[in-house]
Amino acid sequence: MTLSPQHLMFIDFEASGLGPDSWPVEVGLAWIIGGAVQTWSSLIRPEPGWDQNAWSFQAVSIQCIQRAELDTAPGAAEVADELLGRIEGKHIISDSGHDRFWADQLLETVDLMAPRFVNVQTVIAAACDDDPVLIKRIDTHLLTTPRPHRAGPDAARLAEATMLAVKLSALK
Repeated sequence: MTLSPQHLMFIDFEASGLGPDSWPVEVGLAWIIGGAVQTWSSLIRPEPGWDQNAWSFQAVSIQCIQRAELDTAPGAAEVADELLGRIEGKHIISDSGHDRFWADQLLETVDLMAPRFVNVQTVIAAACDDDPVLIKRIDTHLLTTPRPHRAGPDAARLAEATMLAVKLSALK
């Protein structure tokens, strides 16, 4: 895998819940330019065919996205088009299998499937030259760094951990 920052795109989704009928409510991306993390995110207005009964008030309590906010958000197809333009030619990095599920659901609105996702642990291991001590240090960093449960900041958290891995690996 190429670890060149211009090839890495970190992705995260927030969703209506975790059940099989859940749907994406927010997508966020993070990328590294010149040693700094940049982000983009968007709320997603649900498609009429998405099961409204899959709305989870438990999810709301975690991510603080109210259902009414989605009524004025960009439509799913519009967000899908924007997402595709931003991820083209990139390695898509995620920390959850759910992200691929919600990416596929979002991109179905424009008749496409999500590209292959790479688990962030694979990227971190590569950035650490497979050094188990360094990998454990980055894993601890991720575990102790608060997760905001908003898509853009959560994607940025993964990008920042990867930058830390690269920096620490260069120092050894």
